Amino acid sequence: MRLLSSSAAPAAALAAVLAAVLVLLPGGSALAAEAPAPAASSFTIADPRIKESSGLAASRIHPGVYWTHNDSDDGPYVYAVDSATGKTVARVTLTGIGTPRDVEAISLGPDGQLYVGDIGDNRDGTWDHVWIYRFPEPKELGDATVKAVQFTVRYADGPRNAEALMVHPVTGRVYIASKNESKGGLYEGPEQLSASGPNVFRRIADLPWVTDGAFSPDGNRLTVRGYFMARTYPWKDGRPEGEGERVDAPWQGQAESVTYAADGSALMFGAEGEASRVVAVPLAARGGASAAPSATAAPQPGPPAGPSPGGEGSFTKGALVLAGGMVLVVAAKRVLRRRSPK
Repeated sequence: MRLLSSSAAPAAALAAVLAAVLVLLPGGSALAAEAPAPAASSFTIADPRIKESSGLAASRIHPGVYWTHNDSDDGPYVYAVDSATGKTVARVTLTGIGTPRDVEAISLGPDGQLYVGDIGDNRDGTWDHVWIYRFPEPKELGDATVKAVQFTVRYADGPRNAEALMVHPVTGRVYIASKNESKGGLYEGPEQLSASGPNVFRRIADLPWVTDGAFSPDGNRLTVRGYFMARTYPWKDGRPEGEGERVDAPWQGQAESVTYAADGSALMFGAEGEASRVVAVPLAARGGASAAPSATAAPQPGPPAGPSPGGEGSFTKGALVLAGGMVLVVAAKRVLRRRSPK
């Protein structure tokens, strides 16, 4: 075995010290490790064309982008909004469908397609059918025209007014929640939607008055919201379980939309109105995408604070360890300098 030369000894010693410092970092992570993706944060929709944002869906292929649409009187348009700037980065015009009546919801399926729910009925449920439009999420962002597939929807127990449409992220099954002051319902669509005939949705559970809903990215939870409340239900065997957990959703007036961030780290709550605010409510750090909402979710003018990626106090611990490591490095340099031949 050949011993290190005197010129190589300082470098080897410094490398050993730095390696020791990296091991002491919280969680044993190295400085060179890949930084985590930016946490979901609140943003304001800047596009003046979006005055009645009624639905939200987080893109899975464009980080930080959310799909939305106007409630009515806008046309067959869907918008992609960049949460980093609040600016619209794409407007998609749908063709191959009729004239939209009351578009209320949007959801992204496991097949990579966006489902748009033209399911509102402000006449208290007098239309004998409503529609769902489906088209692939664009791989490139920019204004485009796409041909959508139109599905006719009927309810087994008669017409309903609805504002919530959710596509399960694992099974791809479509669900609609009706909006009723006394008792709304959760309706399950057929296993596969058909474009050739009516798709009958059947009631499978009771729900409170809701204006939107969303599944967690892993499909283990269903969150619904209304004007004055939000609840999260465990999803078991194709049904919401129990009474659900209360979510401290922000007060937003015309509260119309909710979705999960693509990584499941937060719930995103939206509302109608010009320059409307989408508020991020971080989820408790237990169970990942299935975690329950955090206990506090008061709306803030800027991005809400959340726990640091390394856990409570991890930044402080990391700073102390790095400072100690620098002291060791300086000391090692001095010792090596004294021992080096002049």
